[in-house]
Amino acid sequence: MNSYKVNKIKDKEVIILGDGNNPIWKKANSLTDFSSPWDNEPVKKIEFKAIHNSEKIFFQFKVDDDQTHIHLSEDKNDSINSSDRVELFFRSDASLDPYYCLEIDTTARIMDFKARPNRKLDFNWNWPSKDIEVKSSVNKDYFVVEIAISLQSLKDLNLLKDRFIETGIYRAKYNQQKDTSFEPTWITWVNPNTETPDFHTSTSFGLLELEN
Repeated sequence: MNSYKVNKIKDKEVIILGDGNNPIWKKANSLTDFSSPWDNEPVKKIEFKAIHNSEKIFFQFKVDDDQTHIHLSEDKNDSINSSDRVELFFRSDASLDPYYCLEIDTTARIMDFKARPNRKLDFNWNWPSKDIEVKSSVNKDYFVVEIAISLQSLKDLNLLKDRFIETGIYRAKYNQQKDTSFEPTWITWVNPNTETPDFHTSTSFGLLELEN
């Protein structure tokens, strides 16, 4: 299983600014091993970082993109689901029963839901607002999404086990077609080895290991 080491920092250090410029991120390992196994076109650079303290885990996506797409819709979930975004899935174990999903667009809107095998998705479930914070920024050539999640909420959901979190890390990039419609390219840290794009499968997850 692919793994990533989450370095530990001091509790009082401020993390979530949303612009990617906090020097504290220099203490995090850089993960850039992303691909789209179902698409022959090259993938622009995605840099993922994570660090933690005794209370929270912090995630950062820095994504090269000079044409971010936001789909406008009255329904927030529909809008996010058709927009450029980053995604984190967390599972208790390989059974995926259940697993929890965070999909966040470039404006820091969150689509969060609880899921079970065969894409049984519960959009009435939400990550407790007191336990999650998201900030983002869009620049000329890239965008940044930063996320803070309380470790206690991960423990309560049986997702943090002895310093390990089984995690899927993904990106959806929407590209304009000749007919002006937008179609997604699906990008993942771990190749699930599926014939068609699928993040909702146990083979798409890796392992985050929190430093003591």
